[in-house]
Amino acid sequence: MKFQLLTIFPEFFESPLSTSILGRAQEKELVEYALVDIREFATDRHRKTDDLPYGGGAGMLMKPEPLVGALEYAREQDPGATRILMSPQGEPLTQALAQELADQPGGLILTCGRYEGVDERVREGWIDREISLGDYVLSGGEPGALVLLDAITRLIPGVLGNFDSIREESFSAPSLEYPQYTRPRDFRGREVPEILLSGDHAKIAQWRRDRALERTRKRRPDLLDPKA
Repeated sequence: MKFQLLTIFPEFFESPLSTSILGRAQEKELVEYALVDIREFATDRHRKTDDLPYGGGAGMLMKPEPLVGALEYAREQDPGATRILMSPQGEPLTQALAQELADQPGGLILTCGRYEGVDERVREGWIDREISLGDYVLSGGEPGALVLLDAITRLIPGVLGNFDSIREESFSAPSLEYPQYTRPRDFRGREVPEILLSGDHAKIAQWRRDRALERTRKRRPDLLDPKA
């Protein structure tokens, strides 16, 4: 899958994209990352990407010319790509949405807004979907784009060595993940639950389901079907 990241701060992504799972995914040629500097498409000698909003108001808005120029360039590189704007007004990012995007045949163009947002005409004519990380505001779309990219990349077949680890994670099912333990068996008086040492896989699986449900009811009851 090809990811194109449209931003006025390409340096924001350089280290994360070469590190850990994201870096290994690229080394395996399972994904391709491309950074597109929106400033390169500015139409004035100062490479200006923002201007005052019509009608007044606080802050600045991203100008349409450089942003649309970058979007059109990215679409030329990957004609079937979905154009996404990271925005607090977008649909919330969920595990199901990450899986949907990971399964689609085309690439993704992740557009990082800045300032007080983007000219509405860009949304209307050059964006396919808007995605939000939650009900809060960041300094720009870069952190959100990186989170979205990470959530999708790890779902691409071959990126993670153990596929079962994806299926058992929180939010892959409508519940949180069960508690997990590793060595040592006793850490400062806190012992691993005896059932996990029993070797009885059926009982262990049932214990994990019960603990996952218990944890979800306590911490995230909104994830559960009220009729269950």
